[in-house]
Amino acid sequence: MTDGNAQDNGNPPRKSGGGIVIGRMTGGAAASGEKARAEDRSERVGRPVEQGAGLIPVPGHAPGEGGIAVGEVLGGALAAGREAEAVDASRELLSVPPGLLAAVRELRGQLPLFTRAEGDGLDAVDGELAELEEEAGRTGRAERGRLERLRALLTGGTTAVGGLASAFAVVQAISQLLA
Repeated sequence: MTDGNAQDNGNPPRKSGGGIVIGRMTGGAAASGEKARAEDRSERVGRPVEQGAGLIPVPGHAPGEGGIAVGEVLGGALAAGREAEAVDASRELLSVPPGLLAAVRELRGQLPLFTRAEGDGLDAVDGELAELEEEAGRTGRAERGRLERLRALLTGGTTAVGGLASAFAVVQAISQLLA
């Protein structure tokens, strides 16, 4: 039996601490140990590193008491230990090509031709298109999550807008950008 300060096997007591060895992560935040906290609210511009791109020093074993040994994550946030917390609230911003912005404007121009009804999804599509057009027009970039939401709205089959050629052009441009 131990009292937490000594071990029965004759080894000296383990000191608390240690931890975190990361071989690639490409996102932010990591935490280790009791009540550790890490948070990333950065804006990353461009494409993330692809999985398997280049050498990754893979940890041989989990480090110390706090833990965390990563081989590759390709995203953000990690936590280990009692009450540890890691938050990845970062945004990945992608450069919007002129073709996507033109397709968004064309589709937005066609939306007034539709009769709107409750639950038809047109307001949601119009809102995402408007926000994408504003953000991309102002900064030349768009948040990955916004592009994914818009693509899902247009391909989900919940609105008649998805059948338009201009909607297909938006979906195709977004899919190429996210690939």
